[in-house]
Amino acid sequence: MDDHAKRELSEKQKAYWAKNTRLIRTLLIIWALVSYGAAIVLAVPLHNIQFFGLPLAFWFAQQGSILVFIGLIWYYAKRLDALDQEFGAREVILTKDTGKEVSH
Repeated sequence: MDDHAKRELSEKQKAYWAKNTRLIRTLLIIWALVSYGAAIVLAVPLHNIQFFGLPLAFWFAQQGSILVFIGLIWYYAKRLDALDQEFGAREVILTKDTGKEVSH
């Protein structure tokens, strides 16, 4: 088998990466909407609502986007585990000493 044939992705790999990149794109859009939407677009209406002595817009801008980001990371990890199982992907670690695979 030549190098060019080795570099081409199989149809299964292409489907895996298509689903993975679609998931990443969707999660980034959600994060952007929460970060910019709640912090900028809704800043004036949320400014009148007080939460622990500060405007709710502050909480969305400073804390909310971080919490949403952490939640999205957790969701991505769970979905990626399911995607790995769906496509039979597995994690492999190469050892320094022998160069052999150690499966997880």
